[in-house]
Amino acid sequence: MCIFCDIIEKKVPSEIMYENEQVVAFHDIRPKAPVHVLIVPKKHIRSVNDITESDTAAIGALFFAAQTVAEMMGVKDGYKIAFNVERKGGQLIDHVHMHLLAWPGSQEGKKEVAFI
Repeated sequence: MCIFCDIIEKKVPSEIMYENEQVVAFHDIRPKAPVHVLIVPKKHIRSVNDITESDTAAIGALFFAAQTVAEMMGVKDGYKIAFNVERKGGQLIDHVHMHLLAWPGSQEGKKEVAFI
């Protein structure tokens, strides 16, 4: 099992801030921005490279959840979403996840974020 599956199953404590039948969103334990939330499909998909056509609803749910989380966090007017793919792309956990990052109040809406 992976750590994200354990969080989804509530076996590992986490600051879950949003959840529906397809996704769960929680604060990153090593934030790279003042707002840094991970949005994870409940279905275990190892990598973006492993997404199949049958996963399109779950992946689409990540983007809808990002809108909801951004509004909850008060950053709907500007945020960044990112996926890291495979180790060379910075992926550390083998479970697809979207990073939602924001710098509220910052004039630098275009911060450079390499591996997150």
